[in-house]
Amino acid sequence: MATFFSRLSPLAAGLGLAMALSVALPTQAQTFNDGQKDQIRSIIRDYLLQNPEVLQEAMVELEKKQKDAEKAAQTAAMKDYSGALVNSPRNIVVGNPQGDVTLVEFFDYNCGYCKRAMADVREMMKADPKLRVVLRDFPVLGPDSVEASLVAIAAKNQLKPDKYWEFHQKLLDGRGRVGKEKAIAVAKEFGADPAKLEKDMQSAEVRGAIEETMRIGDALKLQGTPAFVVGDEIIFGAVGEAPLKAAVASVRKCGKAAC
Repeated sequence: MATFFSRLSPLAAGLGLAMALSVALPTQAQTFNDGQKDQIRSIIRDYLLQNPEVLQEAMVELEKKQKDAEKAAQTAAMKDYSGALVNSPRNIVVGNPQGDVTLVEFFDYNCGYCKRAMADVREMMKADPKLRVVLRDFPVLGPDSVEASLVAIAAKNQLKPDKYWEFHQKLLDGRGRVGKEKAIAVAKEFGADPAKLEKDMQSAEVRGAIEETMRIGDALKLQGTPAFVVGDEIIFGAVGEAPLKAAVASVRKCGKAAC
């Protein structure tokens, strides 16, 4: 407020400040009549029209405050859900299950950027035998995605980790939409029983796994896929292998994604 009124003429500043103060005063202390209020509004309107950059500055400041608030909420959520993110019994773990650093990925089988990020995760696992990866089905792109995730989570009960990783890669590497039929067909290729998959898809445990991930995703303010969690940091989008490797290296060095 000080910055705003410091740019007004003395009269405008006085009227504007008075109007602002009147908002905070009890009703009986407000002394502006209708004519004076109209004059104040006119002065403020003319000022903003002549100095529209003030509105831009206000929007920039508002956006900064919103981002700061979102970051604070994400930080709090990271603490609240740190255990579930890394060690939930519902987690699907690939790579080294006893690895010293965990990379959590939120993905959707119908997300083009997730398909691109798949290559980065694959190369990281090949190059880093100590990396532990948690796959979090976050089906945000429609009913087909939800059905594919239900099949994939149900397949966890039948496929060993190495086979599950191959199944996961084939679904993401494939072309076209992925839904129930395609996911079941691919799972069958790796040894899963389609009838059992159909049954397990409806189980409370499988559906609970998706609900848990959606709940965590909402708390972390995730707006889409892919999203990665490394240490205390959320990395949004298919950013490439280098930023993910750097975050993993930092966690090993100092326990944080950025030392």
